[in-house]
Amino acid sequence: MATRTKRPRGLDYDPELACRHLRGAEPRLDELIGRAGAFTLRPVHTQSLFAALAESIVHQQLSGSAAATILGRVVALFHPKRFPGPGDILETPPERLRGAGLSTAKTAALRDLAARTLDGTVPSISLVRRMDDDALIERLTAVRGIGRWTVEMLLMFRLGRPDVLPVGDLGVRKGYARTFRTRGLPAPEAMRRRAERWRPYRSVASWYLWRALEL
Repeated sequence: MATRTKRPRGLDYDPELACRHLRGAEPRLDELIGRAGAFTLRPVHTQSLFAALAESIVHQQLSGSAAATILGRVVALFHPKRFPGPGDILETPPERLRGAGLSTAKTAALRDLAARTLDGTVPSISLVRRMDDDALIERLTAVRGIGRWTVEMLLMFRLGRPDVLPVGDLGVRKGYARTFRTRGLPAPEAMRRRAERWRPYRSVASWYLWRALEL
């Protein structure tokens, strides 16, 4: 009798099953997975979509340490709360947020995120669980400062979705070029066509393409 593997917390799929599928569907991925080893992506717990997206906005175009410092200063404005809610952000004068280190553009984006959370554009986590990837991308990219790539990273690293292919990600494109030995970076449409055979585990394939750059 076959034993069932335990699905890691936060993932919407079984990574062992995903790796078996990819190795059977794609010889180059079979080789890559064999070299890279076990799939270790584990989603970061997301208490609210607002908090996750607020962190993403702060981190844009900054090093991890610089973004963490600024985020810490913003959160400190609302002590003793662990993290401000959308109402807190809207009630705070923009100059106070800028004083914590946010740029004018990021302050505007954070306030738009707060407003769209309160008006329901940004759904609750419970609703997100019932939404497909494309619907969520469409809803969240209506927020100022939130692009498709940001939502794709949320889907993969916060929500544990199995079938995300971030063709606009430079690391994934470089990993693809190295794995499939293309001349230059691949076109997004060429990646999508090839990745049809990876469904429904394109998130796992993408993670391994990132790993290809470390080998």
